[in-house]
Amino acid sequence: MEILSEHDKEIIKALQEDFPLCEEPYKILAQRVGISEEEFLQRVRKLVAEKKIRKMGAVLRHREVGFNANALCAWQVAPDKLDATAQIMSNHAAVSHCYDRTPAPNWNYNLYTMIHAKTRDECEKFIDELSSLTGVTNYKILYTKKEWKKTGMKYFCESL
Repeated sequence: MEILSEHDKEIIKALQEDFPLCEEPYKILAQRVGISEEEFLQRVRKLVAEKKIRKMGAVLRHREVGFNANALCAWQVAPDKLDATAQIMSNHAAVSHCYDRTPAPNWNYNLYTMIHAKTRDECEKFIDELSSLTGVTNYKILYTKKEWKKTGMKYFCESL
């Protein structure tokens, strides 16, 4: 396995921080690392191609943008319909996360969606829409009571 260069580690560290909200965000990140935007993007593409970067995504601070009714909805979906159902649900605008899990004893739910809405009524309206679109009628709604974590994994940080 090829070891990451110090430059690549710096690129990964830069990508982990708040993303610049501007017309040329990669240019800003490249400047922070001390290389050109072109080199920065080439190295990112190489890291992705080599599967050294597997995923990049945004973190929604939902309460800050007015979504105060947030629920994890656990669905019981027939195994042969799981992929098709997940595709429909993950395309809904109110769904930020959609993933499957192996059911547990006394908990037969195997598909989970995170729903964001301004009110509980609106949240339940979205869940009703998802149920109608997919035909899945067995589900549990678990409303968020407290937010525990809103950060992603950090790599190559100095230890304390």
